[in-house]
Amino acid sequence: MNLKARLQEDMKAALRAREPARLTTIRLMIAEIKQREIDGRIALDDAAVLVALEKMAKQRRESIAQFEKAGRDDLVAKEQAELALIQEYLPQPLSAEALDTLIDEVIAATGATSVKDMGKVMAILKERAQGRVSMADASQRVKLRLSA
Repeated sequence: MNLKARLQEDMKAALRAREPARLTTIRLMIAEIKQREIDGRIALDDAAVLVALEKMAKQRRESIAQFEKAGRDDLVAKEQAELALIQEYLPQPLSAEALDTLIDEVIAATGATSVKDMGKVMAILKERAQGRVSMADASQRVKLRLSA
């Protein structure tokens, strides 16, 4: 079952179970996906849905940081609950060791030798690790490997 269909089924289950917080978050995810489909006039595949969900998760993490600074514990709890639900639909994150191994494989596969080759490495890495790792973190690790 693809992610869009899974979200639809989970929305129906949340309706039946009368879980308003879960239902609201799932509806937000579906709305984001539909908005991207309308804007691009395309049907999103699972990879594109993952990108949308990653963006939503990132927004929640940023909101949590801002609300913590402002001392708004009520909003922090709400955002954390939404983030936890969004993360249920994202693939399991890679460990640091697994990321390093993947980076080494991609560098070997592309034959990258310097920071000039970083674009090639990141393109393949993004394809293989989408949704499972922060691309900013991956970029830093690749840069360290290629500059050494």
